[in-house]
Amino acid sequence: MLIINLLVFLLLSFILHFGLKKKISARLAAINVSYHDALSEKDILTADLAILEGESSRLKHGLEETVGLYEITREISKFLDKDKVFEVFNEKIKRFLFLQDCRFLKADDDLSKYSDWIVFPLEINKRSLGSLAVKGIKEKDLEKFHILVQQFLLGLKRAVLYQHVQEMATLDGLTQVFTRRYWFQRSEEELERSRKFQYSFSCLMIDVDKFKDFNDTYGHLVGDAILAAVARVIKENIRQIDLLGKYGGEEFCVILTETDIQGAQFVAERIRSAAQDAVVQAYDEVLSVTISIGISGFPNDGADLTGLVDKADQALYQAKETGRNRVCVFKS
Repeated sequence: MLIINLLVFLLLSFILHFGLKKKISARLAAINVSYHDALSEKDILTADLAILEGESSRLKHGLEETVGLYEITREISKFLDKDKVFEVFNEKIKRFLFLQDCRFLKADDDLSKYSDWIVFPLEINKRSLGSLAVKGIKEKDLEKFHILVQQFLLGLKRAVLYQHVQEMATLDGLTQVFTRRYWFQRSEEELERSRKFQYSFSCLMIDVDKFKDFNDTYGHLVGDAILAAVARVIKENIRQIDLLGKYGGEEFCVILTETDIQGAQFVAERIRSAAQDAVVQAYDEVLSVTISIGISGFPNDGADLTGLVDKADQALYQAKETGRNRVCVFKS
């Protein structure tokens, strides 16, 4: 009986051991599968992380490029002088791109000197503003540089537009001399300078003789051509430091800086003679015109600009009354 019980116990122990071993093996197999799945998941996650890091790096680089592009555009938009716009642009792109040199070429520059450079033409409404020439830039950066060129062109357009607006505000559209308002502004500055340093200067009032007759006979278009021609004659016979403005319909005013009455008479006679000798081509008409000139001087004839202009105008009236085509100096 004891033997039977022992055999039963051994049989049951074997069965229990075999069953437990089988369970353990199955559990170990499941754990092993889970472990390999975890390793595979880890590999997948690691690969995804690498992709995300690469994408993050790419986005960060793109953001830096966008910020850099915005920075360049913002900086060059602060200036309204073409050369200053390029100076700032050139400084900024060298922080953004690697290149040997970049130059802003004017429209009349000789491009043959830049045969080994990459040249980008700059145009507004088919009118050339020059070119951007770049040297030593990498091939991969060319597209980026081209985008930057467009930003530079926007800054350049803004500077050109501002200059055009300024010219419209300061220059008479027909004669391309100072408008009356701007001429007074600049002349007041010269008056203050002359007071400060005790300089003398002279004021010329110039009028086209019988201008109304020209308008009545040939029409206003011919009259405009005569005014433009007279303005050119005056400009050709004064210095760059002198101030020329259109005062009225056919009148011009000139401030001859640091010039006394004697010097002003010499200049006025030169202008009068040049106008008399000039041939005015006005459409189908070939005309000769004369001018009369009145002169006043600072400080003897007045301490303010209005008074000086008035005295020069009185001298001009005297020139008209005594025969035209002559120069008269104000006499109190």
